[in-house]
Amino acid sequence: MAPRDATQPARRVIVLGSTGSIGTQTLEVIEHLCALERGAGREASLRVVGLAAGRGARLLAHQAQALARAGTPVVTALADEVGTPGGCTFTGPGAARALVEQVECDVVVAAIAGVAGLEATLAAVRLGRAVALANKESLVAAGGLIVPLALKSGAALLPVDSEHSAIWQCLLGLGGGEGLTPPLVLGEQVSRLVLTASGGPFRSRSLAEVYHAPPAEALRHPTWTMGRKVTLDSATLTNKALEVIEAHWLFGVSEDRLGVLIHPQSVVHSMVELRDGSVLAQLGAPDMRVPIQFALSWPGHAPAQERQARLGLARGAALEFFEADEARFEPLALARRAIVAGGTAGAVFNAASEQAAELYLAGDARVPFGKLAELARGAMDAVAPVELRSLEDVLCADAAARRAVLELAGVPVDGRGATHG
Repeated sequence: MAPRDATQPARRVIVLGSTGSIGTQTLEVIEHLCALERGAGREASLRVVGLAAGRGARLLAHQAQALARAGTPVVTALADEVGTPGGCTFTGPGAARALVEQVECDVVVAAIAGVAGLEATLAAVRLGRAVALANKESLVAAGGLIVPLALKSGAALLPVDSEHSAIWQCLLGLGGGEGLTPPLVLGEQVSRLVLTASGGPFRSRSLAEVYHAPPAEALRHPTWTMGRKVTLDSATLTNKALEVIEAHWLFGVSEDRLGVLIHPQSVVHSMVELRDGSVLAQLGAPDMRVPIQFALSWPGHAPAQERQARLGLARGAALEFFEADEARFEPLALARRAIVAGGTAGAVFNAASEQAAELYLAGDARVPFGKLAELARGAMDAVAPVELRSLEDVLCADAAARRAVLELAGVPVDGRGATHG
């Protein structure tokens, strides 16, 4: 996606996952950017044309009505057919994909969590849309499909995760403009990309100490406010492991050029280490609206909302960094294993981690906190990766990995993969 000229018509935006945390913040950011432009006497550069959600019919309807009242009618899609709001154009499991394929747009914000958003993301990439990627699972499970397709169609993959947005911004600081928009393959000028992790609530405690930690403790994140699954993944560093795989696909670097540092303050979001030893870092307050706004307003940096937190380094905050112990935080080692193995290994790792997390968050005594990484490893041992050729390969690997986790956890599974707690 080329930088926007002020004389061009507004970029048409579809928000997938509009009722979730990233989706609602995206709509807030778009409203803010449009208000800035109206205040300056300019036409809005962004226009929402479609909204999709997996569930949350009432909120979806409210979002659509609010946009319509503001003079921006939108097309809506809801995967959950129960309680579908009146006037919803697309419903059912393929609703988001149908929205992307049938409504003309320029940018698709992919924020549907998990593999559920993969079909619509693939459709957007196939059509050459710019994809603001907030769903890391898409690249983790199907990077081998998405990246070649993006290179063929010309679709840009604009990072929305704070860590990947930080890397992108650091790379843009090197010069090169549009040529440094993902997906790309970094040359030898960059020796390593370093992602930072807060370490979650258990960073200074041994695995033995937290082995039986209840979900309420694991969900007490010290710096970020996120959904339950992402917050849990931050406690195990599974979230960072997924981001390592995502960085591999976005920036075209091998696993040995990807590092992780624990940084409790969550101020430095990522770093780019150059071959001469110098390091570029992007700093900012922990607020997801910043990377969302940059993805939508690139190549410029629009003013932040007044109520957004500002970084106050002069207030004396210390910046600490620690090596991420991959024996203590095993998901990081599993991510490297998935990158090296290739094929469907990422899909297996992602699905196994999701299934284990679902059991733990549901309070299943068979899956204590300390067993989450063990179950993911066990599934990777049980489900050998195969060549990734289609979405069906991803879905088969996903189902096999989930079944393996259930079996390893001792949860009865019938022939269709249904669980019986």
